[in-house]
Amino acid sequence: MICQQTGRNLYYELHGDRGPWVLLLHHGLGSTQAWSRQIPALVAAGFRVLAYDRWGYGRSSPRPVFPQDYLEREPEDLANLMNSRGIRRAHLVGHSDGGTIALLFAVREPHRVQRMVLIAAHIYGEPIGRKGLEQTLARYHSDREFRSTLSAIHGPKAELLVQNWLRLWVGEAPPELDLRARLSKIRAPTLVVQGQEDEFATPQQAQDIAQGIPDSQLWMVPGGRHEPHQERPAEFNQRMIEFLRSRSRRSTRRAEARPG
Repeated sequence: MICQQTGRNLYYELHGDRGPWVLLLHHGLGSTQAWSRQIPALVAAGFRVLAYDRWGYGRSSPRPVFPQDYLEREPEDLANLMNSRGIRRAHLVGHSDGGTIALLFAVREPHRVQRMVLIAAHIYGEPIGRKGLEQTLARYHSDREFRSTLSAIHGPKAELLVQNWLRLWVGEAPPELDLRARLSKIRAPTLVVQGQEDEFATPQQAQDIAQGIPDSQLWMVPGGRHEPHQERPAEFNQRMIEFLRSRSRRSTRRAEARPG
């Protein structure tokens, strides 16, 4: 399906007939295809799923440029997409850039987010992140199979993505990112997930996210890298679904405090 927005079209998919909404936000070189192992599990567990290709990705409109503040702007696309489908509240599951966008959306519109699962989200820059992206850029130029994979996902936009998104982060003036001061504004119970061997972030990144969000849990995946939901889909799906179904610790405390 296509959602028409000002100056661009967003491709999205709907799965499931009933239940709470789960919205999936992919990573910096990904698309809806990145969630192929999560969507069936969520639907089988009784959720409705909306997954979309962010602007410049997959089957959405090409994006001529990624400005320095592109992450700050993307929550608007998410809000417009939710409005177009009449979705008032939803769970958000985001990976890498998608996790950061989910976080920013939860800061701005806390009443619209039920629960969040953040996978390898980033809230500030680290040398390991830049090194990982530099290696990704080198791989794009040296690995024909990697280029073919990106072309299969994004079509002719693949080269544009590499030139605009990847080079933005490894250029002389990468975006200045530090969201630590905003985390306390998030009200949605949040599961923070990161592989212990993530090649783009240190464990401290996930620890800081979990410390900053008032109602959060941290799952450091032993031996996991940057994509634990794809590396260990069965384990991840179970933990994700259990979390989305559970009651928040805050709600439990309120219930326990009621007389009688």
